[in-house]
Amino acid sequence: MSVPLASTFLQDPNFLDVLYIIAFGLFIQGLRGLSGPTTAVRGNRIAAVGMTIAVIATLLNRNEGNWGLIVLGIALGTAVGVPAARQVKMTAMPQMVALFNGVGGGAVFLISWAEFRLSGGFSHTPTYVTVFSLFAAIVGSVSFWGSNIAFGKLQEVIPGRPISLGSAQQIVNLLLLILAVAAGIDIAAGDHSEGIFIGMLVAAALLGNAVVLPIGGADMPVVISLLNAFTGLSAAATGIALNNPALIVAGMIVGASGSILTNLMAKAMNRSIPAIVAGGFGGGGAIEGASGAGEHAGTVRSTTAADAAIQLAYANRVVIVPGYGMAVAQAQHAVRELTKELEKRQVEVSYAIHPVAGRMPGHMNVLLAEADVPYDQLKEMEEANPEFQRTDVSLVIGANDVTNPAAKNTPSSPIYGMPILEVSDSHSVIVIKRSMNPGFAGIENELYYDPKTEMLFGDAKAAVTDITAELGQI
Repeated sequence: MSVPLASTFLQDPNFLDVLYIIAFGLFIQGLRGLSGPTTAVRGNRIAAVGMTIAVIATLLNRNEGNWGLIVLGIALGTAVGVPAARQVKMTAMPQMVALFNGVGGGAVFLISWAEFRLSGGFSHTPTYVTVFSLFAAIVGSVSFWGSNIAFGKLQEVIPGRPISLGSAQQIVNLLLLILAVAAGIDIAAGDHSEGIFIGMLVAAALLGNAVVLPIGGADMPVVISLLNAFTGLSAAATGIALNNPALIVAGMIVGASGSILTNLMAKAMNRSIPAIVAGGFGGGGAIEGASGAGEHAGTVRSTTAADAAIQLAYANRVVIVPGYGMAVAQAQHAVRELTKELEKRQVEVSYAIHPVAGRMPGHMNVLLAEADVPYDQLKEMEEANPEFQRTDVSLVIGANDVTNPAAKNTPSSPIYGMPILEVSDSHSVIVIKRSMNPGFAGIENELYYDPKTEMLFGDAKAAVTDITAELGQI
């Protein structure tokens, strides 16, 4: 009798609700932990424990069945997800985030489709369940296909430049949205045709492609965050339709946090979210952008590792400005060794981090933390900018658009008004870069023509290693 009694207790709805409440508390506590680098790992683990509890509570539900398919799904997901997460390079992390986010959206619209078929086209289904299921299907499909395009652009499978129909693009997007919503309304009104449902999914899929294709590589970090919010909202809608508290709460947390992050990133780029979604910016090749360099336009001074080492060795204060070039070269460990060499000489060293440096929020922070850079040396833009005026040397490693004075000096520039790291206020600037090619925004960097700036061309890791070696000889 004890075994059935225990089984009954474990499947009691009140007990399952308690498990869900515990899981939700862990979700929120884990998210709080992600607010700082020192607590991020612990926060991630706490949230993972919460998700484990939520999954267990869901599987204990009496209404869950077909354990064979459930086990198969878990096994396949583990076989694909764990190796992918362990083997991916930090430079490819944004692509992985986009891809995994897309998988979430895909799962949501497939669940909605399955519910449509199981219920005979939502026959005898409460109206609110139908509406939320249709919302989840449309938004999930948009997120899935849009995330795939974002992945393709970041992975350079698809050109990073805006790909659009010109002035007709917004009209096409609106028509696709109208078609998807109209199909959803028709189904909610009582049409049980699976063909209409599939047509709705196709219209939403085309909309997801059509929205993201015209957006350039410079805006991809914001797009990933926005699509992440979409996936969260669609998951929450699915949770309401399935009466699953875990999906509702987790989806709303993802949707809310993704929306807040999207807004913060848009502000960091001085662009509105509608302007970003409208597309047509970034990744389109070099655009005239150095006119603000005045009489020095076109004049670039190069330097050597030996000369750079001398400047750094005799500086009192050095600020290192990392960018995507550092990530590509995997130079973070070499940068850390350079920092140690400078600190031996009593040089004050810090790192200036722009909110959208790299290809995703926190990209630079994670890379530098991996190299054991002390957290207190990482300065966000608001904290770093006032310090540049007393900085002897700013060492820019692969950062382009986030250091471009055109954002302040050239009203005609596409990035005009975007908050930047004001490295040009430093007494001198050394830029490590492979070539004079523009960054994601596709414009020349006026900083490179500043008479205080010297360019050290080459691979970031090799260049930093050479400077460190030269420092050892001084």
